[in-house]
Amino acid sequence: MCATCGCGEDSAVITVPHEHPHHEHEHPHAGHEHGPHEHEHGHEHSPATRTVTLEQKVLAKNNHLAEHIRGRLAEQDILALNLTSSPGAGKTTLLERTIRDLGELPMAVIEGDQETLLDAERIRATGCRVVQINTGAGCHLDADMMQGALDALDPAPGTLLFIENVGNLVCPALFDLGERAKVVVISVTEGDDKPLKYPHMFAAAGLVLINKIDLLPYVDFDIETCRRHADSVNPGITIMPVSATTGDGLSRWYQWLSGQRSSP
Repeated sequence: MCATCGCGEDSAVITVPHEHPHHEHEHPHAGHEHGPHEHEHGHEHSPATRTVTLEQKVLAKNNHLAEHIRGRLAEQDILALNLTSSPGAGKTTLLERTIRDLGELPMAVIEGDQETLLDAERIRATGCRVVQINTGAGCHLDADMMQGALDALDPAPGTLLFIENVGNLVCPALFDLGERAKVVVISVTEGDDKPLKYPHMFAAAGLVLINKIDLLPYVDFDIETCRRHADSVNPGITIMPVSATTGDGLSRWYQWLSGQRSSP
């Protein structure tokens, strides 16, 4: 069990769907240092102290590798964005729509899920290059998984790289993947108090997309209330209401992407 977040210790599996049927890599969840293998012997520290020490070690190791990845991406002019959300907020639908609408741009996707290649196959159907990371019992991606996925994907210089993280608004806030920014996607079906319930994720965000606004007439969700809550944990954060299904609001999302691509 992970000392940082309590997720399982299954190894991550990185798969390139169909492009290379036998090209499958297993990478240990090296971003973590798991309890059973990392006991600190002695009785001078309380269990809580040992847990904090392990968490600091895990995050320090992850952040060091993330900085290496960030440099690698910068050298190749690759813009990497880490998309996070609760399960079912519509990240994959958003990516499908974005890829099809911006088809002239070189794009690639790293898909993160605990199991299955379902989302990677959806992305592959758009014609976009994709690799799948299956984390098993793990609840988030980490920098070691990211490095393995980059090696398998080998994106071309100038690529717009989307990382679709495992559906979870807790642990992905802690783990830097070397991305330019975290993009948090929430849907109007989840409640407008999400930023207050998951403040660390919203504080780490560079952008918040409120998805499924086509469902607003049918749910109890107030965009301005959500905006105020997000601003209370991340003052000045940009909020964009969108619908990945109808396309409403996506022009602002695309403008934001363009601005990120042109920024150093």
